[in-house]
Amino acid sequence: MGYAGMKDRNATTRQWLSLPAVEPSLAAAVELDGLRVLDARRHRNKLRVGHLRGNRFELVLSEMAAGESDSLRAQLVHVAGHGLPNRYGHQRFGSAGDNVQVGLEILRGSRRERDHRRRKLLLSAVQSAVFNRVLDLRAASGGLTLVRLGDILQKTDSGGSFVCDEPERDQARVNTGQLVPTAPLPGSRFMEPPAGTPARALEDQALADVGLAPTELAQAGRDLPGARRPVVTSVTLGDPPLQGDSNGPGTARLFFSLPAGSYATVLLEALGVAVGS
Repeated sequence: MGYAGMKDRNATTRQWLSLPAVEPSLAAAVELDGLRVLDARRHRNKLRVGHLRGNRFELVLSEMAAGESDSLRAQLVHVAGHGLPNRYGHQRFGSAGDNVQVGLEILRGSRRERDHRRRKLLLSAVQSAVFNRVLDLRAASGGLTLVRLGDILQKTDSGGSFVCDEPERDQARVNTGQLVPTAPLPGSRFMEPPAGTPARALEDQALADVGLAPTELAQAGRDLPGARRPVVTSVTLGDPPLQGDSNGPGTARLFFSLPAGSYATVLLEALGVAVGS
């Protein structure tokens, strides 16, 4: 069975799945507890992780104070206009919050993990911790989207990346949405800011704060190739983005979409909404 991405465990979700050599009429007739087939049709390709373009969310908020809906609506519009910090949500780090520590132990050989998929997940949690720490440092030293000498900037239309050597010029393009700064998911091969630049110093500091030597993640080889990820991501609001819910006073329903790999919990935290683990 093929699928393009994982869905939330505690939710009503829908997504396309691909099944080889199954007649659409047979797939459409499947009846299982908690599952309903909405559509079935032929396709030439198998769905794979990475094919996902994004997710549409419909979330119900409860225990809201009087007048809080207007404030939330204004905050939603603000975030959609300025971009959401592209942080990894707490789900990435495990229910006990120990995925990073376990990943470090696997990386350093003090713990073994035979399940290849789980090993990769735990190592990627270490990458994610570095990324989130870079965002913390950027936010504390001028802002997420402040362009620094040596930053790796990404073109929003094509995805192409380059090293910034003229921050003032590139800042203007970031401000108009043509470019976005990126932060690292360090690994065996990924673009890094040149040595001696402010951007490189900031990213080296993030590695040190997580407890990593500069080249330590490169030792994972093909399991952890590395990448760059935009420091902010887009939010597409529904129409309307927020409305009262049928559950009664003190409840509201949010409608929005996020690109693949971005977290609805991060948006809720940016709005000041308490999120359970």
